[in-house]
Order: sequence, then C-alpha cells, then structure tokens
Amino acid sequence: MWLLAVTALTACGPAPVAQGINDPYEQTNRNIHQINLAVDRNVVRPVSRLFGDGDGFVLRRAKNFAGNLSVPGTVVNNLLQLRIADAGQNTLRFAVNSTFGLAGLFDPAGTLGVAPKPTDFGETLHVWGVGEGPYMEVPLVGPSTARDTLGTAVDLVINPTNLLPEPEVYVGVAAKLASRLGDRARYSGTVDSILYDSADSYAQTRLLYLQNRRFELGKGKPADAATGFVDPYEDPYGQ
Repeated sequence: MWLLAVTALTACGPAPVAQGINDPYEQTNRNIHQINLAVDRNVVRPVSRLFGDGDGFVLRRAKNFAGNLSVPGTVVNNLLQLRIADAGQNTLRFAVNSTFGLAGLFDPAGTLGVAPKPTDFGETLHVWGVGEGPYMEVPLVGPSTARDTLGTAVDLVINPTNLLPEPEVYVGVAAKLASRLGDRARYSGTVDSILYDSADSYAQTRLLYLQNRRFELGKGKPADAATGFVDPYEDPYGQ
C-alpha cells in the first residue's frame, strides 16, 4: 500500500525549482540570524579553531563515521523517491564501509568507485511536488526553507540509526558534531567572509543557501560542488 502511495506521489512530478526570494518573515529571520551569529562568534568559531585546519586524521575518521551513519536514512529517502539504483548504490557503500571500513571510519567503497548518492527528505518532498515555501532562518540550524525545515525534522525520525541503543547513539551524535566543527574549521575563511565581512551577512547567507539548494535539486549535484558554502549552524543531529 505504501509503495502505491509513493508511486502516486512521484508520478505527480517534482516541484519546479523556485526563483527569486520569498522571504515574508524577513524581520523575524533577521532577528534569528543575529542569534545564530552570536552562537557562531562565541561558541562555534572558537571551538572549531581547536581543530586546526579541520583536516586531521581524527577529524577525517569522525567525518567518515558520521557520514556512514547517515546512509540508512539516505537509503530510505532514495526509496521514497523511487530512485532504486541510488538506494542500491548507497546500500552497497554502507555494507562495504561498515565492514571493511571498520564501521565507516575509512572509505574503501569510495576507493572502489562506489560514490555516495546523497539526498534528504527535503528533496523527497521536492520530488513529490511540494514547493519550496518561504525562506526561514532556524535557531542553531541556520538558513532553510519551509520545505527543508520539515524535511530536517522528518529525517530525524525516519533514520534507522536512531534505533541504536545507548551509548552507541551518543557516539553517533558526537561524531556528527565533530564533523560539523571540522567543516567549520576547514572552510573558516569562506564562512568568516560571509558572516563577518559582508555588508549584509543575512542577505548574503540567504542568497548563497537558496542558490546552493536550488542547484542541488535542479541538477542533482552535491550542494558544496556549486559554491563551497558551508552552513556553520547546520544541525549536528541532522542527516
């Protein structure tokens, strides 16, 4: 029954990639942006500097481990989008890296040419024909849209790794947090220029996020391939 429902939704076709800026809650978003800036300035950026250039051996292992943990949720979204080949490729990556890669600490699947096929529930909604909705800045999460905010919440629920027992589930959360801090350190120059050197950091962040996300949904490419933009506030619990 669920397969019939998903098939019906995907048959409707993906939503058109939005154009322009839809920001009816700009003043509220700007207030939240100032909170996020304060969190980055006083917490995220200072802590990330402890990680050096963000490219050390331990951080790489944490990033690989966190990425591997997100794969089951990605496979769920591949299936919901009826992208069966992508689901199979991601499942193969997870199997190889979880075994030969020592629980995902290493990436032998990548060495073998089995590339990741990233996606999320926000993209699933896009495939189902749900529009982007208004732009939003979410506390501690950063730039988003109404569709992607809902997608992030659903990803938290549908990822099978959430069923891991304690304390294993906390190890996963710690790895994701370390991975995000490592990214903040790795791209510190770019992120600092956006947040602290722009004449209007809110408008610049909004523009880059929307361009990045629309490119991802329209072309099927990883978001950071377009601009290298890294959201320093991205939810460490997100998939």
